[in-house]
Amino acid sequence: KVTFTGSVETGKIVYRAAAEKLIPVTLELGGKSPMIVFADCDFDKTVSGALTSMRFTRQGQSCTAASRIYVERPIFDRFVTAMKDAVNGMVMGDPLDEKTDIGTIISQGQFDKVKGFIAEGTATAGATAHVCSRMPEDPALKKGLFLQPVIFTGLTRESRLVQEEIFGPVTVIQPFDDPESVLAEANDSVYGLAASLWTNNLKVGLDLAHRLEAGLVQINQNLVVQANLSYGGVKQSGLGKEASLEAMLEHFTHKKTIMVNMG
Repeated sequence: KVTFTGSVETGKIVYRAAAEKLIPVTLELGGKSPMIVFADCDFDKTVSGALTSMRFTRQGQSCTAASRIYVERPIFDRFVTAMKDAVNGMVMGDPLDEKTDIGTIISQGQFDKVKGFIAEGTATAGATAHVCSRMPEDPALKKGLFLQPVIFTGLTRESRLVQEEIFGPVTVIQPFDDPESVLAEANDSVYGLAASLWTNNLKVGLDLAHRLEAGLVQINQNLVVQANLSYGGVKQSGLGKEASLEAMLEHFTHKKTIMVNMG
């Protein structure tokens, strides 16, 4: 049995290598998780949830990061403003300092990749890059791979920033007008790891939850993973499930048939 957590590209290499010996695999790969916000949501709770969901405290370096946020148009401008204010209140600095909220990118290569996405988004006609927080002022941290979080508005679903996993402190917020249109946009992705819905209308939330192409969908919360619940994606976000007893039995044991003739 081989299990792997990482990028789609590396996951495919692992899958091909395992296939040579017919070794079963479990793959937990990338994501481009949508967060869908309806106008009837608990606004403050949802803004706080978005801040947590985007994993800015990990510099956005999480496969379940809510890097696509869809907000119903009546509250779109208010939500964007609230998100900017919230991220501006986060402190960038030494990861070992308890006052720090946002640390550094994991490597120079990833730093350059994320900067490339930001540059591309900034150069896109009609797009606005809202750069948040402040770079650390400590001279000792000048060589650190710090990147200010960026919230993009004005991008379309065709943009690479909407379609590809960035794995950095970057999120795209887009408006929507009705459940069917936002469902189509949320499902327009090669990924299907996680998603969240924020609404006080449970009927609408459950209807969309069943139709979202994702292995884990949560309503009015995000990133809550329990040991008794299976975890894993669909589409190019991976194969198989992890975490739960059910998943462990399915993917780490084999069923055997034993027949005995007692006559």
